[in-house]
Amino acid sequence: MSIIKLQDLYFKPYINKEEIAAIVKNLAYQVELDLPKGEVPIFVGILNGCFLFAADFIREFNNNCEVSFVKLASYSGRKSTENVKELVGINEDLSDRTVIILEDIIDTGNTLQQIYNIFRDKNLKQLKIATLFFKPDVFRKELPIDYIGKSIEDKFIVGYGLDYNGLGRNHPAIYQLSTQPKMKNIVLFGPPGAGKGTQAEFLKDMYNLVHISTGDVFRFNIKNQTELGLLAKKYMDEGDLVPDEVTINMLKAEVEKNADAKGFIFDGFPRTESQAKALDEFLSEKGEQINGMIALEVPEDVLVTRLLERGKTSGRTDDTDESKIRNRFNEYNTKTAILKDYFNDQKKYYGINGVGSIEEITNRITKVFDTL
Repeated sequence: MSIIKLQDLYFKPYINKEEIAAIVKNLAYQVELDLPKGEVPIFVGILNGCFLFAADFIREFNNNCEVSFVKLASYSGRKSTENVKELVGINEDLSDRTVIILEDIIDTGNTLQQIYNIFRDKNLKQLKIATLFFKPDVFRKELPIDYIGKSIEDKFIVGYGLDYNGLGRNHPAIYQLSTQPKMKNIVLFGPPGAGKGTQAEFLKDMYNLVHISTGDVFRFNIKNQTELGLLAKKYMDEGDLVPDEVTINMLKAEVEKNADAKGFIFDGFPRTESQAKALDEFLSEKGEQINGMIALEVPEDVLVTRLLERGKTSGRTDDTDESKIRNRFNEYNTKTAILKDYFNDQKKYYGINGVGSIEEITNRITKVFDTL
């Protein structure tokens, strides 16, 4: 999940689709427990925002039921209004029936109060209210809210049926109103020998960014015997991979140390999809995001030649053995290259021809960078 833009506003991830599914499942279960055996309730969804919640709720409800929808308008832009349009959509005879109103979100309660009053006059057996989200800080009515999925703070949200001026309903997760991102952050990507480190130095100076190299971060933490460094060294000494959580916490610490930066170049991180998701979540909590992955694309044979040449002066033993170099490419292609799909799905992947002089490659990168 990353920041989304709807018209003039930005929204950061707030509640993911897995948590929403768990909330809906629990609500349906609570209603099932409370209904007498054999009772066939009528669930009434409040359109428009409720349609996704109602559909998922009904699928989770394991007994017989009837479903209906009513429509009214209670929002104009971002503000809840006092004016509620006429309620339409109920044609059933509701006498001596159990009606359960399904709401996506309850804030002031103005809309719900009018709906509740209409149903209360229909000779029902009982009337209950189930809401996915509830804003207790702004609720101004004395209505009984029988089932609450999750209480949330009074901030404007979109997604999962909720909208901003008609947009955002289709997102499967919930996003919260945020500020416009101030940083420009990129992931610099490419196989061993592609020249990421060299290009990162140029970009860092050209755009006044902070370059975060995973290798440098590890070396710093281990050399200075930080808590994370000692933990990472423990795993490395035992021949184990350093867990994602340790690596991510090191990167978070680097970002926190440079809170006023204009942006970051992440070099060597993320390496896996789980790391990419963790980075997205961490930045989105700050109202920031990865603007793009810039990937240096170089044919493998060219890279092998580069690395063997580098090995003559670098002193790195893994640059002098072609079989070891090929193994590094194999690991890159099987584990790390999957990130191309991850960022491509977000429309944030930018492949750059990594063959040519350093200046030529830098120019190609800056043309992309300036459009982000």
